[in-house]
Amino acid sequence: MIHFDWLWILLLTPLPWILGRLLPAAIVSAGATLYIPFTADLSELASIHSDVTRHPGRYLAILVWLLLLMAAARPQWLGEPIELPEAGRNLMFALDASGSMETPDLDTDGSQASRLEVIKQVAGEFIERRKGDRVGLILFGSQAYLQSPLSFDRVTVKILLDEAMIGIAGRETAIGDAIGLAVRRLRHAPEGRAVLILLTDGANTAGEVPPLQAAELAAQAGLRVYTIGVGAERMRVQGLFGSQTVNPFSGLDEATLKAIAKTTGGSYFRARDREGLTEIYQRLDQLEPVEEGSRVVHPVTSLYPWPLGAALLLTLIWGFSALLPPLKRGAV
Repeated sequence: MIHFDWLWILLLTPLPWILGRLLPAAIVSAGATLYIPFTADLSELASIHSDVTRHPGRYLAILVWLLLLMAAARPQWLGEPIELPEAGRNLMFALDASGSMETPDLDTDGSQASRLEVIKQVAGEFIERRKGDRVGLILFGSQAYLQSPLSFDRVTVKILLDEAMIGIAGRETAIGDAIGLAVRRLRHAPEGRAVLILLTDGANTAGEVPPLQAAELAAQAGLRVYTIGVGAERMRVQGLFGSQTVNPFSGLDEATLKAIAKTTGGSYFRARDREGLTEIYQRLDQLEPVEEGSRVVHPVTSLYPWPLGAALLLTLIWGFSALLPPLKRGAV
């Protein structure tokens, strides 16, 4: 249906008539005259012009005025109602892309895969389930940078997650800077709706902001941080004297990750394989459930160009019609 956003403007319809009644008539000055030898021809031309424009011009002026008022009233076409999900949480991922994340120690489908590849697979499935949430992605190594801003477009965020590569932000680990960047991006979120999920396999070895100081800033901003330590505790590697078992997870600073989660009201999780990481994301679905709810909106299409264009077209026609009689007479 058609809706006028500023319907009150139509109250100005009688304004020209009111001004014509209230304002004094224009004073025609009878000053010096100029003698023209073909005065009779001009008088005849003036009478023709007056006959052509007297009544049609008045009606055209009224029609143009009404069209201008209609355009100013902002006519809109309201389409069929569409149900949209209500905005849920602002959910930011901070993913460690340092050199150690290429360690192939996580079991997946009976084979070994790198930590980063497994995280991308499981986190991608988690993102797909977060319908109604705004999801963003931070990658960090020696520095932290925003890979994807908060968006309802989960498909695009997942594509950008799949494009993450080892060393893209440096080979070291700046956990504090990643949290600080998340605070800057989420500081305007409503209280209780900002969540950061931080995944790493190491300790803070780079950056400008200490992790615990960044956690304090996050707590002040109302940002809840869930930390996940990723990596197996045992891994078979080939050496000079055959295969041996090593612990590839010795560099993880679990104490700091637990302190970050506690300071911000979140939780710390430990992922030793793909199955464990999947369970963690299922647990996060329970801790931060997707909020049910929707709202109905009507698609709006502005229609003001139509009456505005019609008014312009009629004005041009009116102007050209006033010029046509003298042009025809001069041609003869």
